[in-house]
Amino acid sequence: MAGIDIEGLATVYPNGVRAVDGLDLHVADGEFFALLGPSGCGKTTLLRTIAGLEAATEGTVRIDSADVTRLEPGKRGVAMVFQDYALFPHMNVSENITYPLKVRRVAPATRSGVATRTAGELSLQGLLERKPAQLSGGQQQRVALARAIASEGKVLLLDEPLSNLDARLRLEARTFLKKLQRDLGITTVFVTHDQAEALALADRIAVMDSGKLRQLGSPREVFARPSNTFVANFIGSTPMNLLPGKVTSESDISVVSVPGGSLPAATVSVPADAEVTVGIRPEYLTVASGDISGPALRGGVVVAENLGTQSLVTVDCDGTLVGVTVPEEAEPSPGSAVVLTAPATRVLLYDRESGELLARQPAPVA
Repeated sequence: MAGIDIEGLATVYPNGVRAVDGLDLHVADGEFFALLGPSGCGKTTLLRTIAGLEAATEGTVRIDSADVTRLEPGKRGVAMVFQDYALFPHMNVSENITYPLKVRRVAPATRSGVATRTAGELSLQGLLERKPAQLSGGQQQRVALARAIASEGKVLLLDEPLSNLDARLRLEARTFLKKLQRDLGITTVFVTHDQAEALALADRIAVMDSGKLRQLGSPREVFARPSNTFVANFIGSTPMNLLPGKVTSESDISVVSVPGGSLPAATVSVPADAEVTVGIRPEYLTVASGDISGPALRGGVVVAENLGTQSLVTVDCDGTLVGVTVPEEAEPSPGSAVVLTAPATRVLLYDRESGELLARQPAPVA
């Protein structure tokens, strides 16, 4: 297996668009790494540049410490699964799986053994003689994975391999894919625009925008502490609330005035009355019961959306809409007045101009 090191990488198209723009990145040996971002952010171009399917304009790509920037795709030691799986329709499953070995002139008997073994690992027994048109979407995906594994690459590159599956199959394939990667221990780079997939699968996530890296971290870090308002807006099945606010310090916390009231936040190094953007996830807000004397938001329920075991409740706080998730049995009725509270550690403050996260001051030493 092998790590990937990218330094100063840029991929510029003939029309001048910098699809990847001066990017530095390290993917550790055996890591499951996700490239996440909206359509057109450069994530697929980056993956294809690692694979050698796109030419790097600037910078270097190293795999297992070897500079592969100018090598042909077949000499880089990578295996790739494409979004549409790219199976050969005239070949059966066995032939599709072993095609990379056939290109390398591996003996037919060896290829047959590899097909049987790999098919067994991916629950494709009994399907080896079928053509792709006779397979379900999930089975086609596993054949594409089997072909990639059979090629014995050092690095596995996955370009949105779950996007063509329906919701139920996508969940099943996600579990299967994570277990498979752990069992193989192969360095894997996974491209997706679905942040739920990235959060569920990856050891680390790189969030991209306009060819640049906007945040790099574990799924927990990226979800709980987005480093800027772009990531805050993009990550999360329910969008983060981003509210205009003004900071006033009170002892060891900051109180931030926002539409509909105020919220507590860990103290940050900003001047008194500084205008900020306040970020709080709906999952971290609570509908309070009883009297509240501390910082809180007050408003009226506009609508409640059933999410299954939870509801997403939209509250009008002085003309600003704020989302909060509540247990299904605690869903307030539209028009009712509610009070919302949040712990200071869950309230994030962003610079109003740059959108960058404001660092918290360290807690005083006792």
